[in-house]
Formats: sequence, C-alpha cells, structure tokens
Amino acid sequence: MSAQPVPEAIHFGADELPFVDIGEGNKLKVLQVKVGEGLWIVENVFNAGYEVQTHRHTGPVWGYTMAGAWKYREYDYVNRAGSFLYEPSGSVHTLQCVEDQTRVWFQMYGTNLNLDADGNIQSVADGPTALAAYYALCEAQGFERPNVLVE
Repeated sequence: MSAQPVPEAIHFGADELPFVDIGEGNKLKVLQVKVGEGLWIVENVFNAGYEVQTHRHTGPVWGYTMAGAWKYREYDYVNRAGSFLYEPSGSVHTLQCVEDQTRVWFQMYGTNLNLDADGNIQSVADGPTALAAYYALCEAQGFERPNVLVE
C-alpha cells in the first residue's frame, strides 16, 4: 500500500503580497483566485468617502472588517472592526467607507455585476479580472509580480 502525499499548508507573510493603490490612497491586495470554483479573496484598505459602484453578486460573499468602518448605502448598520458580514447570491448594494484606513477582507464566489443608476449591467468583475488588474497595478507601481495563490 502506498502512502498518500499529505498536502502542505500555504503561508503568506503580511508583507509578501503588496497592497496597490486603486485611486486616492485606497488599496487592494489579491490573496487567492480559484478560477474553477469562481473564488476570489481580496483585502482592501479604504479611506473615508470611498464608494464602490452599486453591484449585484452572482455568488455568496463573506466579509470581515479588521479596522475602521464602512456601510452599504442601502442599509442602516455600520460594519466596524470585528464585524462579520454574509452577502447572499443576488444581493445588491453600494459600499461606502465611513472612516480612513478601513481594512476589510472579502471572500467572494462568482462575479460582481456593476450596475448603472437604472440597474443595467455596466461592467463585470470576477477573480480573473481582479487578478489581472492587480498584476497590472503591481507592475505600474514598481512591485515585482506577486506570488498570488492561483489555482
């Protein structure tokens, strides 16, 4: 009987994957993309006043706030450090950052359908497009191509 190989854990230190500026000091780090599963995991740092375009998720999303505060325009609650958020597939919302240096980790499946004011799809974002944008921003900002976990 042959022994089965034991998979090893994969570790990234806090500074091994760079944050890139996505405009006005707001930052993005892509941690993992599993194309076949539609999974993409990102970490963001947002400043007060930053707003993500209204979007609909085609899959579920989990969010964990590590610092600062943000909300959805469509809801009354505010996500603060330690907050956990689950967004079901099909949810529609507009992320608004409330405090500077808000740090949030998102695990997403599927795509974000970015919507115009009338609810029409204006653009689409998913793991591969986020990864391509991240690589391009890394290069433009003088970082070596990061070793993002891609499967």
